[in-house]
Amino acid sequence: MWQPNTAQWWIIWIVTLLVILGWPPDHGRSLALKAATWLADPANSLPTMPEPLPLGLDDNGDAVAAHDAQETEYHNQYASSRVTRLRMTLKDATDPFDPSTARQILAGIAIISALAIWRLSGKRTRRS
Repeated sequence: MWQPNTAQWWIIWIVTLLVILGWPPDHGRSLALKAATWLADPANSLPTMPEPLPLGLDDNGDAVAAHDAQETEYHNQYASSRVTRLRMTLKDATDPFDPSTARQILAGIAIISALAIWRLSGKRTRRS
């Protein structure tokens, strides 16, 4: 029975983790991005940029003032330090690719890795 050598095991493990962590769901973020978001703000204490005001609320002074206060808090936190800026950027991050494109890239990486493992297996067999 075929047993992978050390280099093949490393490739198998790294590619498996990459595919599992990077595989995008139909809706939402990939597991890697969810983990990065959680690590950036585990207590969910950082403010997020508020959504733009709906057109009907621009006449409501209280709603505009509350929205402006949220924006001000966001910008004050963002400008406070580089670490906070990085954390806020990670918290608001989205996957860099469309889910179908990410799946194609990850499938390609898995296939190329399988071919590399096969190639490494062939080199080991010829030397024996």
